[in-house]
Amino acid sequence: MIEELRRTVCRLHAELVRYGLVVWTAGNVSGRVPGEDLFVIKPSGVSYDDLTPESIVVCDLDGNLVEGDLAPSSDTAAHAYVYRHMPEVNGVVHTHSTYASAWSARGEAIPCVLTAMADEFGGEIPVGPFALIGNDDIGKGIVETLTGHRSRAVLMQNHGVFTIGESPKAAVKAAVMCEDVARTVHLSRQLGEPLPIAPGDVDSLYDRYQNVYGQRSHL
Repeated sequence: MIEELRRTVCRLHAELVRYGLVVWTAGNVSGRVPGEDLFVIKPSGVSYDDLTPESIVVCDLDGNLVEGDLAPSSDTAAHAYVYRHMPEVNGVVHTHSTYASAWSARGEAIPCVLTAMADEFGGEIPVGPFALIGNDDIGKGIVETLTGHRSRAVLMQNHGVFTIGESPKAAVKAAVMCEDVARTVHLSRQLGEPLPIAPGDVDSLYDRYQNVYGQRSHL
């Protein structure tokens, strides 16, 4: 199970590169090991071109290295805190994607002015507090901001994006969508003030996308 998850998380890092969400070695994907108090995560400072399933490291939910020869990501403590406090989360992603990070530098939430935002995030993409890297502070900010919020993404002030999901792939999708809407809303504001979507319509859009859109199994 761990080896399969390592392969999945390794492969998903290529999606961050594909969608232009990362530069150099910044950014990371992690995934919770089902049924275990463990997760896998990118090692610190390793090039995306050099990532292999074997280089993905295994940590416990306190962020301690359990398996692997390389030091875990510098964001490991934040991922571990999310997994400890949000048991429904099975994937976490961190990027410094350009447009979303620009919003975070302003400390400004991205307003829900696109149906794609209502679909994926159920409203605005909120801003979390400024926090230094290396301890639980970033994780605390993520959990405090997203608890009770439908958004799967948070803009950590002056830092970048953290996304969560029911799987690592879902968290990567949220990171891709977050950057896409951050760019579009920014461009819209260059033309004037974007028009908000009524809360009731946001609810309807979110419910349809989450429960009706796509292929559903028919038993």
